[in-house]
Amino acid sequence: MEKQELLARQNTIIEQLKPFCAEKLNEEYFLLSEKLIKKLGRKRQPPFETGQLNIWAASVIHSIATVNFLFDRSNEHYISVDDISIFFGANKSTVTGKSKQIRDLLKIRQFDEEFSCQKLNESNPFTNLIMVNGFIVSANLLKK
Repeated sequence: MEKQELLARQNTIIEQLKPFCAEKLNEEYFLLSEKLIKKLGRKRQPPFETGQLNIWAASVIHSIATVNFLFDRSNEHYISVDDISIFFGANKSTVTGKSKQIRDLLKIRQFDEEFSCQKLNESNPFTNLIMVNGFIVSANLLKK
């Protein structure tokens, strides 16, 4: 696939993310989703090179939601997999599978600093942990 064609697919996915984030989430989650799709676009063979763009858009949202615990009902921006699937007109299991593919490809996990919202990064319990002689220690203990 030519670079222009790939860029057009990427931009189409980004445009599909905007209304979902505006309606269900917020601008910060849109920016994280946009960053994620652009990072995927820099891969030698971007996964969204093939397949339906609405499924990739839904999968990007699912990936960001997983990293930021948005499937937890206590979260301020709670969404369900059904919300994502219905909005994008995609099958739940397909979206979940593609989301896993994205997270595995980019090695993204919960509390990933690059794709976590600011509030989550600030409350991350792992931020101050470092390895010293094979032991995990709070960096705060070493500052004294």
